[in-house]
Amino acid sequence: MKDTMAQTPAALAALQEQNTQLQLQVEALTAKVRWFEEQFRLSQQKRFGASSERTPPEQLQLFNEAEAEADPARAEPTVETITYQRKKERRQREVLLDDLPVETIEYHLPEAEQACPSCSGTLHAMSTEVRQELKVIPAEVKVVRHVRHVYSCRQCEREGTETPVITAPMPNPAAPGSLASPSMLAHIMTQKYVDAMPLYRQEQQFARLGVPLSRQTLANWTLQAADRWLQPLFDRMQTHLLAQAVLHADETTVQVLREPGRPAETQSYM
Repeated sequence: MKDTMAQTPAALAALQEQNTQLQLQVEALTAKVRWFEEQFRLSQQKRFGASSERTPPEQLQLFNEAEAEADPARAEPTVETITYQRKKERRQREVLLDDLPVETIEYHLPEAEQACPSCSGTLHAMSTEVRQELKVIPAEVKVVRHVRHVYSCRQCEREGTETPVITAPMPNPAAPGSLASPSMLAHIMTQKYVDAMPLYRQEQQFARLGVPLSRQTLANWTLQAADRWLQPLFDRMQTHLLAQAVLHADETTVQVLREPGRPAETQSYM
């Protein structure tokens, strides 16, 4: 009985120590479970929840551009009736049209109707009225076939031992071995880098015109044009800029894929 009583304080201390360790372990496991629950919640929120990113106002107005920009009170700049019997001061809207090509369509009364309804006398042209409007000609893709003629001398063919052959000069292709013309390359690159039209949308646009050009082909032409025609301009601009004392730079970051000597995660700037 005495031995049992002597062991009780030691056993009680051991149980208390064990209880303390178990409590610490439970707290650690509880914190870990809460962390995993929070990660799962964030993952579900990111996958299925509403995005917290703010959309730029110009993107929100993309489909409502016509409604947002319309101004019924603004005067029409392209429709105007002019009689040439009176002198009229040129307006700004006319000056804006000065550099555009003009197509004139004239409307005459048929000869059978050029009779006065009152006395049946012959009508004469008294004046004209002009209405101006802007006409858009949709894009057109056509094949330009370069035919170079080769010449030789018939007299030398008959009498000489050698016949000289002369070939007519012809401009070199913009992209050797391809169908791309200078105008095609300029159009593709302007659409992409000036008008922000991706190559896949240009592919669809060409398909509607009956020209099956893949976006891979368009990408190849873009890179060839950049390397062949724009790289010298880039090098000259770089030399000129680096010679300046102060430069202003756009620090817009971009990701460049397959850049020689740099991993794809490297931060680059526009």
